[in-house]
Amino acid sequence: QVELVESGGGLVQAGGSLRLSCAASGRTFSNYRMGWFRQAPGKEREFVAAISRTGGYTYYADSVKGRFTISKDNAKNTVDLQMNNLKPEDTAVYYCAAKYTNTYDYAGSKMKEYDDWGQGTQVTVSS
Repeated sequence: QVELVESGGGLVQAGGSLRLSCAASGRTFSNYRMGWFRQAPGKEREFVAAISRTGGYTYYADSVKGRFTISKDNAKNTVDLQMNNLKPEDTAVYYCAAKYTNTYDYAGSKMKEYDDWGQGTQVTVSS
């Protein structure tokens, strides 16, 4: 099991940027592939972005492609989500998730694939 703590959320105007960070502890971080998910009020949690254990493969939801960038630093045990050109519909609680894996170049988009989750960080985008 790996413990995850998200940070970097906040209030931003539409068109602005935020950088979320997820710090991991407890196990060898380089053995984990990571994902970011979000949940807006009254909606189901949805996939945002994922990255392979090496960081060499990434995958994005269509709604954020070209605006968000996921990155993984195995030396610092962190995974970041750079969010640019934010829109009001990006408002949600953002969650970091981890999955231990032996596969080097795969990044999953399904919630059930992930075993460990953070507590979430709120992102609010005003119009």
